[in-house]
Amino acid sequence: MHIQLSEKFTTRKLLRFTMSSILMMVFISIYSVVDGLFVGRYVGSNGLAAVNIVFPLIMTIGSFGFMLGTGGTAEVARAMGEKRDQAANQYFSFLTLVTVLIGVFLSLLAFIFMEPLCYLMGASERIIGDSVTYGRICTLGTVFFMLQGFFQSFFVTAERPKMGFYLSILSGVINIFLDWLLVGVWGIGLPGAAIATVCGFMISGLIPIFYFFYKNTSRLQFATPVKDVSMLLRSMSNGASEMVTNISRSLITVLFNVRLMQLLGEDGVAAISVMLYIEFIFTAVLIGFSIGAAPVIGYHFGARNGDELKKLHQSCLKIVGMVSIVMFILSELAASVLVSIFIVSNPTLIELTVQGFRIFAISFLFCGINIFASAYFTALGNGRASAMISFIRTLFLQVIMILVLPQFLGIQGIWMALPVAEALTLGLTFWYFKQQQSVFKIRPTDR
Repeated sequence: MHIQLSEKFTTRKLLRFTMSSILMMVFISIYSVVDGLFVGRYVGSNGLAAVNIVFPLIMTIGSFGFMLGTGGTAEVARAMGEKRDQAANQYFSFLTLVTVLIGVFLSLLAFIFMEPLCYLMGASERIIGDSVTYGRICTLGTVFFMLQGFFQSFFVTAERPKMGFYLSILSGVINIFLDWLLVGVWGIGLPGAAIATVCGFMISGLIPIFYFFYKNTSRLQFATPVKDVSMLLRSMSNGASEMVTNISRSLITVLFNVRLMQLLGEDGVAAISVMLYIEFIFTAVLIGFSIGAAPVIGYHFGARNGDELKKLHQSCLKIVGMVSIVMFILSELAASVLVSIFIVSNPTLIELTVQGFRIFAISFLFCGINIFASAYFTALGNGRASAMISFIRTLFLQVIMILVLPQFLGIQGIWMALPVAEALTLGLTFWYFKQQQSVFKIRPTDR
C-alpha cells in the first residue's frame, strides 16, 4: 500500500512506511561486513584485522554522503510540506552535485596517502601491506558509497522507500556473490574482497542517478541545480550529527584498534572487529527506522501539525524501546553463534570475543533512543541538539571510557566502554526531548 508523507500515522502504519528503510539498512550493513566474514573464514585473523584497520577510513568518507543526505532531506521535505515542489527538486539536484564533487576529492586524497593513513589507524608491520592494498582498491568506489548513503534518505523523501530497499538487495547480492567467488572459490584474498565491495557500491550509487535524471512518478527528480549556499550550509548543519556519528564511529574504531593492539595484538583487533560488525548489523535496524521516520517528522513539522508530531514522537519511542530490548536479549542468548559466523578454527579467539561481546551488547539497551533522537532533531532542523547528542554519544564519552576504564578494569574496561557511554548519553537525550516539546503546540494557522 502506498503511504504518503502527509498522512496521519498510527504505530502500525509508521512501521509499514519505515520497513523498507529498515530492511535496506540491514542489507547494507550485512554486505558491508561480508568482506570481514569471508576474510575471517578464508584469509585469517590478520586479514580480518587489516579490513578493520581500513574500514574507519571508508566510513569517514562515506559519512559526508550521509550528512548531505539526512540534512538535505530535512530541507527538501520541509519545502515539500510548504508546497514548494520546484525548489525541492532544485535543492535535491544541487546537493547531489556537491556530493559527487566532495567524493572525488576525498577519494583521491585517500588513495594517495593510504599507507601513512593505515599506520595512523593502528596497522602493524605484519598487516600494513594487506591494509594498503585493500584500502586503495576500496577508495575507487567511495564516491558511489557516498551516493549510496545520500540516496538512502532521498528515496524515502521521494515516497519510494522500496526502491532503496531493492537496490540494497541487488548491490548486496552482487557483493556477497563476488566475495564468495573471488575470496572463497578463486582464493584472491583481500583484493577480491575489496573488488566485491566496490562493485556493490557502484550498483547502489549509479542506478539512482539514472532514475532521478529521467522523468519519474516519485515526488523528486533532477532539475537544473540552483546554487544555494545558505541551503547547503543548513543541510550540512542539520546533517552534521549523522556525519559526526559516522566519523566518531570511525575514530572510535581506530582507538579500539590501537588500544587492543597494545593489549592483545592482532587477535584483539580481530575480536573487536567481530563485535563491531555484529553491532553494525543490529543498530542498522534502529538507523533504518530513524531514516525512514525522519522525512515524516520533517514534513509534519513543515506543515506545522503539532498534534501529529506528538503522536509520531510517542510511536517512535515505543518502537525503538521494544527493538532495543529484543536486541539485547538476542545478543546474550546467541553470542556464541554470532561470533562463530566470523571466526572458525581458533577457540581461544572465539572465547575471548564471546566473553567481550556479552558485556559489549549491554549498549543495545540504551543506544536505540539515542540513535532515534539524533535523526529526530535533524528532521526538526535542530542540528545543534542532534550534533551534540551524536558527539557526546559516539565520540566524547567513548574516548574517555576507552582510555580510563582499562586502567581500573583491564581488558573488561574496553568491552564496557560503549555501554557506559550510551547509558550516560541517554540522560542528555531525554533532557533535549523535554526542551523540544514546544513543537507539539504548533498549528498551520501559526505561520
